Amino acid sequence: MGHGTNRIEDMSSPNNETAANARETVVEIHSVCLPPKKTTFQKLKKRFGDVFFPDDPLERFRNQTWRNKVILGLQSLFPIFTWGSQYDLKLFRSDVISGLTIASLAIPQGISYAKLANLPPIVGLYSSFVPPLIYSVLGSSKHLAVGPVSIASLVMGSMLSESVSPTQDSILYLKLAFTSTFFAGLFQASLGLLRLGFVIDFLSKATLVGFTAGAAVIVSLQQLKGLLGIVHFTGKMQFVPVMSSVINTRSEWSWETIVMGLGFLIILLTTRHLSMRKPKLFWISAASPLASVVISTLLVYLIRDKTHAISFIGHLPKGLNPPSVNMLYFSAAHLALAIKTGIITGILSLTEGIAVGRTFASLKNYQVNGNKEMMAIGFMNMAGSCTSCYVTTGSFSRSAVNVNAGAKTAVSNIVMASAVLVTLLFLMPLFYYTPNLILAAIILTAVIGLIDYQAAYKLWKVDKFDFFTCMCSFFGVLFVSVPLGLAIAVGVSVIKILLHVTRPNTLEFGNIPGTQIYQSLKRYREASRVPGFLILAVESPLYFANCTYLQERILRWTREEENRIKENNDRNLKCIILDMTAVSSIDTSGIEAVFELRRRLEKQSLQLVLVNPVGSVMEKLHKSKIIESLGLSGLYLTVGEAVSDLSSTWKAHGQP
Repeated sequence: MGHGTNRIEDMSSPNNETAANARETVVEIHSVCLPPKKTTFQKLKKRFGDVFFPDDPLERFRNQTWRNKVILGLQSLFPIFTWGSQYDLKLFRSDVISGLTIASLAIPQGISYAKLANLPPIVGLYSSFVPPLIYSVLGSSKHLAVGPVSIASLVMGSMLSESVSPTQDSILYLKLAFTSTFFAGLFQASLGLLRLGFVIDFLSKATLVGFTAGAAVIVSLQQLKGLLGIVHFTGKMQFVPVMSSVINTRSEWSWETIVMGLGFLIILLTTRHLSMRKPKLFWISAASPLASVVISTLLVYLIRDKTHAISFIGHLPKGLNPPSVNMLYFSAAHLALAIKTGIITGILSLTEGIAVGRTFASLKNYQVNGNKEMMAIGFMNMAGSCTSCYVTTGSFSRSAVNVNAGAKTAVSNIVMASAVLVTLLFLMPLFYYTPNLILAAIILTAVIGLIDYQAAYKLWKVDKFDFFTCMCSFFGVLFVSVPLGLAIAVGVSVIKILLHVTRPNTLEFGNIPGTQIYQSLKRYREASRVPGFLILAVESPLYFANCTYLQERILRWTREEENRIKENNDRNLKCIILDMTAVSSIDTSGIEAVFELRRRLEKQSLQLVLVNPVGSVMEKLHKSKIIESLGLSGLYLTVGEAVSDLSSTWKAHGQP
C-alpha cells in the first residue's frame, strides 16, 4: 500500500513513440489509507442516522436549557408555535384576503370532487372544513391549501366502485370511503413517524407525469355524463367503456344541458388561460368557479318550470360535520379493499401534497420538512375519517391561488375553513338548484392542467426509458384501470432500478495528453489508450446482484483489448487497472468476485490493480486479506500514479 516518491517515466502520452521517449518527471506516489477505526455499534449508529435522520432533527436541541428545549419541542410538533409569536395584523389581513379567495375556489371544487369519488356532494364540503384546520396547526408549509383533489378522488371512486355500488349500497360505500381515508392517514402518519418517506420515491417523475395525464383524461371523459345530460352512464373508468357509454346513450343527450355546459366551460377555460397569461389577474380564475355556480344556479332556478332536462344537485343538509367514528368499517368482508384503497390514495395524495408544498416553499425561500408534512397530512386524514371527510391533501391549483393572493401563513387555511363553515351552517339551501353540468365544467377546467405534454416531451428528449415508463403509466390508466396503470408504471420503474443494479455501467479510460487525467475513451476523443494497460471504471456498488456480471464483463473487456492489440501489433497487455472511485460499497460476494478475477487474470499473466477504493470498501478489502494478495503494487490512489509507478517498475526490470 505504501509507495514513496520515485523518479519515474511519464508513460501517459498519446502514442507509443512519445510514450517510449517520454520525459522523466518526479511523481509522488501516495498511500491509500484505511478509514479511522470504529466499533460495530458506531458504524451502525452512523448508518442508522444517515438513513433515517439525514436532517439531524436533534441538532437544534443541543446545548439548550430545559426551557428552550420544551419550546423547541413544541415548535417541532406544532409548527404554528414557530410563526405564531410573530403574527400581527398585517399578516392577518393578507391571510384573510387569500383565505377568502381560495374559499371561493374550494367550495365548488369540494362539491365537484366528492361527486368524482361517487360520494354525496356535502362530503366534499365537510372535507374542506376539518382537514384545513388540523393542517394549519401541524403543517410546516405556509402556502399549502388543503382540501379534496381530483386524482385521489378518482382513484378512491374507481377502486371502491369495482366492488361496491355507490348507488345500490350507498351506506356501505360511504363507510368504506371513510375507512379508506382512515387507513390512508394511518399509513401517511406512520411514514412520517418512522421516517420512511423514501417509500414514496418509488413514484418517479415519469410515473407521475403519465399517471396524472391518464387520470386527467379519464376524469374528463367521466364529465361527459354531466355535460351531455346522460342519465344511465357506465360506472367503469376505462377509455373504451366510457366512450361506448357516451355513444350508446345518444338518445339521452340534452341540448339544453350541452349548450349551458359548453358555455360555462368556455368561460372557465378562458378565465384560466387569462390568469396564466397575466398572473396579476389570478383572482378572475379563482372567482370564476363560484361565480359560475351562482349564475348557473340562478338560471336553472328561473327556467325550472320550462324545462326538466337539466339535472341539479338537490337537497344538501345544513350543519357541521357529523361524527363518523361509528361508520369506520373493520369487518373482514371488505377490510382488504379499504386498506388497499387507503394505501394507494394515501401514497398519491402524500406525493402530491409534499411536491406542492416544496414547490412553493422553494419559490418563497423557506424549507418544508417532509416528515412533518407526512405526519400532518396523515393526522388530518385520520381525524377527517372520524368527521365525515374523505382523503384530502394539498391542491396545486388552490395553493397557486393562495400564493398569488398574498398568503403569508397557514392562517389562510383557517380563514378558508371558516368560510366553508358559514356555508355549511347557513348557505346550503342556495345550492339546491346548482346544475350538475357546472360541476362537470369545474372539474374539466381543473384537470386539464394535469396533462403536462411538455414534461412528457422533455422525458423523450432526456431519457427514453423514463418516457417509456410514462407511456406505460398513461396507457395503463387509460385502457386497463387506474390502480393497475399505476402498478404497471411502478413495476417498470422497479425493473429499471434492477437493470441499473444488476447490469451497471463499465467504462474504458484513456489519458488526456499532457495531463495526469484519465477519462472515458468514448466521451473524450482526445483521450488515448496507454500501452500495456487496460484501464476500466465501475460505476456502481459491487455486491451479490452484479458481481458475476461485472467479473464476466471485465474479462470480456480484456479479451477485446488483446484482440485489438493483435490486430494493431501494439505492446502486449500487462495490467488491468480497476478504478473503484464510484464503487460506493462492496459485500462478501463482491470481494469473492475480486479474488476470482485476480486469479483468472494471473493465469493469463496479467496483473490486477485497484485504484482509490472508498473508505468502507477499503476496510472490507483489508479485512478480507485481498490487499495482501494484490501485493505492494496492487493498490494506488489515482490512475495516473498507478500508470507512472508500474511503468517505471517495468522499465527498471528491463521489460518493454
